[in-house]
Amino acid sequence: MKTGRLITAGLGLVVAGAAVGAATVYGQKRHTEQPDYTTIRSDGDVELRDYPALVVAEVTSSGDREGASRQSFRRLAAYIFAQDRPQGGEKIAMTAPVLQEETEPGEWRMRFVMPAKYSLATLPPPPADIALTQVPARRMAAIRFSGNASSRDLAMMEARLRDWLAGQGIEPAGEAEYAFYDAPMVPGPFRRNEVLIPVAAR
Repeated sequence: MKTGRLITAGLGLVVAGAAVGAATVYGQKRHTEQPDYTTIRSDGDVELRDYPALVVAEVTSSGDREGASRQSFRRLAAYIFAQDRPQGGEKIAMTAPVLQEETEPGEWRMRFVMPAKYSLATLPPPPADIALTQVPARRMAAIRFSGNASSRDLAMMEARLRDWLAGQGIEPAGEAEYAFYDAPMVPGPFRRNEVLIPVAAR
C-alpha cells in the first residue's frame, strides 16, 4: 500500500512538473517578439507566408552545423546583450526565430531578427565579424515540427516540404533555411522548429 502511494505521489509530481514546464514555455513564447507575416495558404503543417522586410544581425561560422550553430549563437548573443560592442550601450531584446542556413558547403550563416522598433540606422554598431542587413520582403514555404531539430530531422522535413512544393507546382526560389523558436533548455516536445524555402510570389 505504501509503495502504491509513493508511486502515485511520484506520478503526480511528474505531471505537475510537466504542467509547470509547459506553462513556463508558453509564457516565454507569448512575450518573445516574432516577425509578422501573412499566411497565404495552409495545408496541415505546411504554410505559404508573405514576410515583410526584416532587419537582422548575422554572422557566418565554419564547420558542422551544430558546432557552427553554437559558435554563431554566442557571437550574436554577445552583440545583442552589449557584451561585445565597440561602444557598449543598451541591450537588444531577443526575438524568435533564430535563422540558420548553409551558404556553401561547411559555411553556416545565422541571423537574429532585430526587434521591429529598430532600423539599420538606429541599431548599435556591431563588432567587425557581425553584419547588420535588411532581408527584403519575400514569400516563404514553411513546414513546422517539434523536437530537438537534429540534422536528420531537418533533412527529412526539407524533403517533405520540397515534395509538397513539387506537388503544388511551385518552384523554389532559393535554398532552405532553418528557424528555431526556443532556447536549447526547452524540452523537445515543446519546441517549435521550421524549415523555410523561398518561393516566387504569384
